[in-house]
Amino acid sequence: MSYLARNYNRKKISFKSGKGSYLYGVNGKKYLDFVQGIAVNSLGHAHPELVKAINNQAKKLWHVSNAFTIPEGEELAKKIANKTFADYVIFQNSGAEATEAAIKVARRYFYSIGKPDKNRIICIKNSFHGRTLATIYASGSKKMTEGFGPRVAGFDHFNFGDHKKLKHLITKKTAAIMVEPIMGEGGIKTIPDWCLKGLRKLCNKKKVLLILDEVQCGIGRTGDFFAFEKSKVKPDIVPIAKGIGSGFPIGAVLMNKKTASGMTPGTHGSTFGGNPLAMSVGNTVMDIISKKIFLDKVKVNSKYFHKELNKLKEKFPKIIKEVRGRGFLIGLKLYKDQTMFIKYLMDNKLLTIRAGENTIRILPPLTVTKKEIDKALRIINKVCLKLN
Repeated sequence: MSYLARNYNRKKISFKSGKGSYLYGVNGKKYLDFVQGIAVNSLGHAHPELVKAINNQAKKLWHVSNAFTIPEGEELAKKIANKTFADYVIFQNSGAEATEAAIKVARRYFYSIGKPDKNRIICIKNSFHGRTLATIYASGSKKMTEGFGPRVAGFDHFNFGDHKKLKHLITKKTAAIMVEPIMGEGGIKTIPDWCLKGLRKLCNKKKVLLILDEVQCGIGRTGDFFAFEKSKVKPDIVPIAKGIGSGFPIGAVLMNKKTASGMTPGTHGSTFGGNPLAMSVGNTVMDIISKKIFLDKVKVNSKYFHKELNKLKEKFPKIIKEVRGRGFLIGLKLYKDQTMFIKYLMDNKLLTIRAGENTIRILPPLTVTKKEIDKALRIINKVCLKLN
């Protein structure tokens, strides 16, 4: 009997260790892990530099209150600011916390300039911004909000691609538009660069803020540090998490100087956010992922993966409907049932995970090798043959 609550539909499989792209099951089997904690383990399992960073910091200091200056956090914030659009950073522990903080930053900014009624946030329906009360209502999914009333007010929604509805929703009470540049849970749907540029232009015209949620698609996953970088757009606020800790709980909200001006002492806090142990991990991840040579390799390997997956789509047109995403945030939209497909992949020791619209998410570590990609392709081909 398990004493864990049943809020997860867990598979009957457990692991004793992991290394790089692989997980080693208690059943003695070796699995190619293309879930990686749902785009969390950006550097794979047990990366030696991260193991070293954790061990070194654990011997010195784990946690102190944010009532004191934390040098490791100052260092990581500086690295992020130097690499990105951000002028200021607030550290959290997860993506949901970071997104919730992004909402607070947007609302607090307008409050601080004498516009407290400018507090509504516009989001894409059936997006994903976390599991807190506010963020499930931001996501606009009936499945996620059912049974958690009363409704958290302040959010408006439009369907993916419905630009007319989006423009209609903007009023004098709108504080921000918040979207994922690549929707993860929603089915690996990419917002085109021209659309992101249009959003920035619209926000400027209407004097609202642009929040780009990079929790899943950011930190090198697309081959750029942020997914939105390709569009040359500069957002006002960006929540991040997942890949910045490569398996260690870290989240952050990034802000430009203007929006950060409302965050005065006492307006937001986090007991564990920015602790020395987490910050040491984050600094090490940044040192590795932010290098051009690393990101260029992600681009080359992911481009190869996409090319070969599209070949499988052509080979099995009755099984694979579409290859979605960018970089190593990949979706296979299927004609066949995704649950069965995922099971057959797992039976062949390749781990993947579901997304919306009958899409399979394929999320290898950014350190995946061409040899490991080829192995995954052979397994996908085998499953397609079985279902063809």
